[in-house]
Amino acid sequence: MKELVFLLLVVTEASHRGCEKGCYCRGDLRFTICSRALFTQLPRRVPRSTELLDLSDNHISIIPQRSFIENRKLRVLLLQNNSISVVEDGGFSELEFLQKLDLSWNQISSLTEGFSIGLASLRELQLAHNRLTTLDSTSFVHLDSLQRLSLTSNAIHTIHVRSFSSMSTLRQLHLEDNRLTSLQSGIFSMLRSLEVLNLAENWINEMEMSVFKPLISMTLLNLSDNQLSTIYFKTFQSIHTYSTHILLKGNPWNCDCDLQRLFRKLQSIHRLFLDDYYNLTCKAPPVLQDYRLMDVDTELCIAETVTVLIITVTVVITVLAAMLMGERKRKKRKRGSTGHSRTSCRMSRTTETRPPPLLLSEMNHSSQSVLFTLFTFRN
Repeated sequence: MKELVFLLLVVTEASHRGCEKGCYCRGDLRFTICSRALFTQLPRRVPRSTELLDLSDNHISIIPQRSFIENRKLRVLLLQNNSISVVEDGGFSELEFLQKLDLSWNQISSLTEGFSIGLASLRELQLAHNRLTTLDSTSFVHLDSLQRLSLTSNAIHTIHVRSFSSMSTLRQLHLEDNRLTSLQSGIFSMLRSLEVLNLAENWINEMEMSVFKPLISMTLLNLSDNQLSTIYFKTFQSIHTYSTHILLKGNPWNCDCDLQRLFRKLQSIHRLFLDDYYNLTCKAPPVLQDYRLMDVDTELCIAETVTVLIITVTVVITVLAAMLMGERKRKKRKRGSTGHSRTSCRMSRTTETRPPPLLLSEMNHSSQSVLFTLFTFRN
């Protein structure tokens, strides 16, 4: 019995050899668990054989350069729920086999180019619940193998065009609960393998028509709980995947006839599935507030169409009548000018055949002289 107890003590001691106080090391499983150990900095004694290192729920504030030089075999590194605000360039540079890095629930406000050095094998990066505001072309430069990226619940309001340029293998991108107001064409241009794009709970009120066109593998697009009041048909028509499910509920839709016609056209595209169409509610016009879009009476749109047609016909008739009256006046003026010219011609001809007034008066005077002479001769 004593020998058995001694053997257990030896095994336990061996399993904890080289393990930091406050950590639990399972050499047989290659796990080192240091969660809730009240660490303010990274532990120094972590077994070199460790493949999973859990440092969550501590008070670590900085990741110094080359912090994990003794732990090159790490495949999973959990650092969530600490106070990390600084990751020095090359802080993870020795982790060439790392596949998952969890930095969620920290205080990281920016990502430098040196942040991702050495993470060429990383497949999953968790950065949710940090303080990021901007993503630029240097944020994720070296993440060539990344498949899942979570940026949920930050304060991101700007994404530059080449922010995801190195992520040709990315399959899931989570950007929900940020401060994006618009989506510019080109920000997703290199994400040809992306299957899930979650943009829910932002402030998006406009999207350029070709913003989703490069996403040839997308199966789920979540745009729920944004500030969209209307959308362009071509924005979704440009999605050319075989089957894409789209979520749009929780937006302040302006339920005019144009929007109804647009959704009818979208539903006719067989490769697109509006999964929550029956839950879309109206924000405007005021008389339709809180109505479901599908319940809005289509007769309103028919009446609107008839009214537009009546107005259009009236305008056309008015224009034609004005043109006809104008044409009549023009012809009348033309006839008047023609008659005047004919009268002028007659007068000119008469003037040519008659003697001048002076000659006529002279002829009358001569005739009177002749008659007077004859009369005098007879007497």
